[in-house]
Amino acid sequence: MQITKRNVELRVNDSLMRVYIAAPKPAGLYPGILFYSDIYQLGGAIIRLVDYLAGHGYVVAAPEIFHRIEPVGLVIEPDDLGRMRGNDNARRTPVADYDADARAVIEFLKAESSVSPGQIGTLGFCIGGHLAFRAALGSEIKATACCYPTGIPSGKLGKGVADTLQRVDEMKSEVLIVFGTLDPHVPENDRQTIIEALQNAGIPHKVFQYEAEHTFMRDDGYRYDPAAATLAWAEITTFFGQVFGRL
Repeated sequence: MQITKRNVELRVNDSLMRVYIAAPKPAGLYPGILFYSDIYQLGGAIIRLVDYLAGHGYVVAAPEIFHRIEPVGLVIEPDDLGRMRGNDNARRTPVADYDADARAVIEFLKAESSVSPGQIGTLGFCIGGHLAFRAALGSEIKATACCYPTGIPSGKLGKGVADTLQRVDEMKSEVLIVFGTLDPHVPENDRQTIIEALQNAGIPHKVFQYEAEHTFMRDDGYRYDPAAATLAWAEITTFFGQVFGRL
């Protein structure tokens, strides 16, 4: 379906957080999705992913995750220098600030007139996959999709050590995780640790593993795998549709 696009301003601890909103154009009620980028923030490749999901019938809200450090609208280039910059931004951001941002976007979605009451999910990529997993510790999140999430077993997320995995039993969400088996940033041991934690906590979950590299769903990089990305998107949209009763 066709979508609308806009930017909104949220204030979190006196920092201006730009949130990109893509939503279905037809009037109606739709589930809301808190969408997390990778360390490069809201560049073209990520915006295309946001728009794609919105076109399947979701109000998608994507915050700039480094708004306390970078100017509004700053897109970090996905190259060597950009990777250094993005990783440094992540390292300098306290975990509590990420949590405050999640709370702000969730409250925004709850207040949106086009968002179905009680239907909020989250989706993220790389560091955003970890942020989505962590956002699911909030009771409002009903469906969580994490694509090659980094740092969950080690607690590497920002300044300090994130206790994300230790709190997995707080989740009220169903979870879907997409991994690339050729991804050195989420090696097999980490993948198994995450899966076992979900199993032990009794969290309903699905795991899909593709013979692909890290960031294989970004369409602007040399690791892009369109076939694997298409398969992953089919699983994600089916998952959200099932959880939110849209199939």
